[in-house]
Amino acid sequence: MNFRRELVPNANDSRFRAGSGTDSRPSPFGKSRYPAWMTTLNNHPPATSATPRRHYEQAIRATWLGLWINFLLGAIKLVGGIFGHSLALISDAINSLGDSIASIVTIIALRYAQSPADDEHPYGHTRVEAVAGLLIATLISASAFYVAWEAVQHFWELHPLPPGWTLWIAAGNVVVKEALFWYSHRVGKRTGSSAILANAWDHRSDALCSLAVLIGLTLIIAFGTPWIWADEAASIVIAAAIFWSGGKLFLGSISELLDPQAEPETVAEIRRLAEQVDGVRAVEKLRVRKTGIEYLVDIHVQVDAQLTVAVGHAIGHQVRDALVHQMACVRDVLVHLEPYPHQPPPDTLPG
Repeated sequence: MNFRRELVPNANDSRFRAGSGTDSRPSPFGKSRYPAWMTTLNNHPPATSATPRRHYEQAIRATWLGLWINFLLGAIKLVGGIFGHSLALISDAINSLGDSIASIVTIIALRYAQSPADDEHPYGHTRVEAVAGLLIATLISASAFYVAWEAVQHFWELHPLPPGWTLWIAAGNVVVKEALFWYSHRVGKRTGSSAILANAWDHRSDALCSLAVLIGLTLIIAFGTPWIWADEAASIVIAAAIFWSGGKLFLGSISELLDPQAEPETVAEIRRLAEQVDGVRAVEKLRVRKTGIEYLVDIHVQVDAQLTVAVGHAIGHQVRDALVHQMACVRDVLVHLEPYPHQPPPDTLPG
């Protein structure tokens, strides 16, 4: 059915006016029974719908970049730690290689989240991103436990002093990881992906971990054997940072699964767009749930109480179209109509 050609009333068709026939009350829109926008909708097809696919592509691209950089850095630090006799570098390498595994999980989740809705999942599969976040948090915490255990076990053991070139590995990792943080953070903010933002902050914690490694190695090389424990101390700092990242990601994923209200900026933009739709007098209630990088919107709008169900239905569709077409992050909208001015429901229904 062509919705705008069959449900939008014609200005000269009195059948669509509430109380037509015996009711001669004036229209709330003045001389014409309906405003101009209702009679011209047939000539204005809906705007091209925005799509979240571009956001998904950006998120996946950023994750692939992080995956390969983490893998390369992890391999370099692992080799450097083994031949440079540095437990801190080995621990940092385990952290980076674990991040590579986490990136693989994120990519799978982002691709699966784009699967179309089906009978068993009418709201789609976007929740998989939060589930992936829980899995990544578990992997991160497990690697932190391993790093901390190894550091404690070898804390007072003497081992050969790390060579000077290990400082270059640690310093280079700080620079690369900080740059990767800013890139991933921009992509995460632009796409609204909690997984990408989590990866961004993980890059920041990795940069701080590498800074701790750099400080530890500098102390050992500068002051010799009496400071050999600084290598293991740096490993413990790394383990603490990994635990912090895992805990933050775990709590964030749990929060998303509990359907919190979306960010105030997103809610305000949705309200603004809905209030700009012709025929909407006010937005009474607005609930916005985040699901992956997309949002589900439940909105109550007030329309003139004298309008017919058909006209109110048309306005509701206009609200939905405005939000879905203009905000790529909005997956679906449920519109509920309220009379304007708002009146309490009658004690008995007509019948």
